[in-house]
Amino acid sequence: MPLCNVHINLMRIDCYISPHCGSNEALRENIGKALEFEAAEAGVTFSVINKQEAERLGLMGSPSVLINGIDILPGEIPGFS
Repeated sequence: MPLCNVHINLMRIDCYISPHCGSNEALRENIGKALEFEAAEAGVTFSVINKQEAERLGLMGSPSVLINGIDILPGEIPGFS
């Protein structure tokens, strides 16, 4: 019989980037540094998407970063290009 049944929920970080965004490399580096600094683990995805997909997802800028499904910089003005 197992001693405990623990479910660990990793933080999920979803990054959405336009094809022409120049922030891709810096974003990857900064997320890695932040996770290392905080000694945190996360499932991180990077997706290159077009304007139509960004609109469908309700994203306003590139890059857009969602942590556990919540945009870290919600905005009112679309700027995905």
